[in-house]
Amino acid sequence: MSADRPSAGALQDGPVLPGVSIVIPAYNEESVIRQCLIAAIYQSVPADEIIVVDNLSTDRTAKIVRQMQQEYPESPIILLRQEAAQGLIPTRNHGLNNATGDVVGRIDADSVLEPDWVEQVQKAFMDPSVAAATGPVVYYDMPMRRFGLKADDKMRQLMLRLAKHQYHFLFGSNMALRRTAWETIRDETCLDPKDEMHEDIDLSLHLFEHDLKVQYLPQMVSGMSARRLEDSPRDYRYYVQRFDRTYKAHNVKKMALKAPMVVFFSVYFPAKLLRAIHTANTAQGARRGGI
Repeated sequence: MSADRPSAGALQDGPVLPGVSIVIPAYNEESVIRQCLIAAIYQSVPADEIIVVDNLSTDRTAKIVRQMQQEYPESPIILLRQEAAQGLIPTRNHGLNNATGDVVGRIDADSVLEPDWVEQVQKAFMDPSVAAATGPVVYYDMPMRRFGLKADDKMRQLMLRLAKHQYHFLFGSNMALRRTAWETIRDETCLDPKDEMHEDIDLSLHLFEHDLKVQYLPQMVSGMSARRLEDSPRDYRYYVQRFDRTYKAHNVKKMALKAPMVVFFSVYFPAKLLRAIHTANTAQGARRGGI
């Protein structure tokens, strides 16, 4: 045995890191699913499994996932189909129910995880009091991305302070929860057949009702698209008002929890303009590069 290599006994005496599954609900995501999976594969610590749950997609989403299974045979990419119902919540639930890791990460199909995401999740869940965790996001299709990440982090920490750290909200594009915590709340979570609520806020409130701790981690970073800004003002308003409808379903009346709605409303028009300028500049640069 090499002198600088730890013995089997020494390895067994060390802390046992939790296994991490990553669940990705997907519906017609052919434009983004590949970049999402590549980021999930190239982690400093590999995930135990990367589960894509295809929900009745009519595009090439499932085909791309199968191609990547062949391209990366050493990576634990699993493709599941959820055909019982159209919708994010039943698709999310199918993935969470089939995950086998001690901790289950839940991201969107347009999420692009930072390379140490799994590692940061493992570190967080070494604390047995942590039932779920979430972190900030960087908008990869907006200008000044690193500044945007800092702003997103500051905004989320401000919301925690306004809520007096009573409510810690998960963010669907960047969250993880202990599998035992999911098993505790899964039969209670709202199915929301009319698609009127924020499913991640609903999860957070059910965890709160069971006194299960949600931890905010600034170092648990995921990228995501700002494509929500492409919504019309009317559709965007409906999206933001999901906060109110979710609170109402849980009979939560804390005024401080209105803060996210105020922030989202206030940034829509300036962020939409900034994104349009950035998209135009990027397209113009691409055209010049092709000349």
